[in-house]
Amino acid sequence: MARQLLQQCLECEAWTLATTCPSCGAKAQAAAPLKWSPEDHRAGIRRKMYNVEDPAWAKSLATLPSLDEMKATQLAAEEEE
Repeated sequence: MARQLLQQCLECEAWTLATTCPSCGAKAQAAAPLKWSPEDHRAGIRRKMYNVEDPAWAKSLATLPSLDEMKATQLAAEEEE
């Protein structure tokens, strides 16, 4: 899948093709999200390429902490303030 090449600096809003701004050295992010269509004709090809049917693929995805862990972290942060 093609990645977004055009980046925009988060600080000075300069345009670049790098992930670091050449003007100020700050982080740059994708200028716009990738286009997506519900009639994606290449979705099957991408699923095969990334082997998404393999159970190991699902285990490799990032996960969020449980709700209890997030609450505990938030409470600890509030107590430190």
